[in-house]
Amino acid sequence: MTTAGLPIDALRPRLPSPLTGITDERLTRHGIQLLLKRDDLIHPDLPGNKWRKLRLNLEAAAAAGHDTLLTFGGAYSNHLRATAAAGRLLGFATIGVVRGDELAQRPLNPSLARAAADGMRLEFADRSTYRRKAEPEVIEHLRERFGRCYLVPEGGSNALAARGCADLGRELRGAADVVAVACGTGGTLAGLAAGLAPATQSVIGFPVLKGGGFLNAGIQQLQEAAFGGRRGQWRLDERFHHGGYARTSPGLDAFAEDFADRHGLVLDRVYVAKMLYGLFALADEGAFSPGTRLAAVVTG
Repeated sequence: MTTAGLPIDALRPRLPSPLTGITDERLTRHGIQLLLKRDDLIHPDLPGNKWRKLRLNLEAAAAAGHDTLLTFGGAYSNHLRATAAAGRLLGFATIGVVRGDELAQRPLNPSLARAAADGMRLEFADRSTYRRKAEPEVIEHLRERFGRCYLVPEGGSNALAARGCADLGRELRGAADVVAVACGTGGTLAGLAAGLAPATQSVIGFPVLKGGGFLNAGIQQLQEAAFGGRRGQWRLDERFHHGGYARTSPGLDAFAEDFADRHGLVLDRVYVAKMLYGLFALADEGAFSPGTRLAAVVTG
């Protein structure tokens, strides 16, 4: 599939992403093996779950003759940045509807500045309007304002995204007993769980938002839309948000710094650090039996 004459495969994603084992005495003392699924290495501009969630959407947009992508995200959204990069690389114009007041976001943080540098037009929406972003009248207003465009939901999470993320589960079949992933909108978990072997593997999702239990219904809906019903064994653990989205805590900062010292991997505090913090906490709580193989998805 192409757009602007450029094959999507020309992005040369690194697939399957590397799966590397690390030794950490905090887990080995419980008889647990840890593997890191390095989805952050798939593509320098479209790392991890962003590539997997966008790929089929980009193909659908191109097949329908769209030349503009419109999507949504918070001020620190990796999804906005990845969509802008995809637009630059594949010839799409991009529009990002950003949650929050524009004046409060100036000067732009690094994520939004990168998106703007890649050509994304940033439009800011107050929080009340942003909460209504999926309502038909809001979408119609956007189409009237910006013209014909392909809408990608917040976080890129729709049925096509879930199907794209099922490849992640297939790549991990037979490699781990339990897979851990951070959750923002739930699209990655929905596909990941569907791609794993349902009888022998399960997924734990770690919401990065406070009160992330609402994602259960959204993940269920995504799986129904993508696969016709609930797929795989999965659950959420809501305890490790450290104050909410894009927030941190002294404990999380200390964990991330220590992990970098031990293993040479700098952890993203918004997603990956919270997931690994939760995984290590569960190990200390005795949640995993000796001999368990854990795979942690480094989403980038």
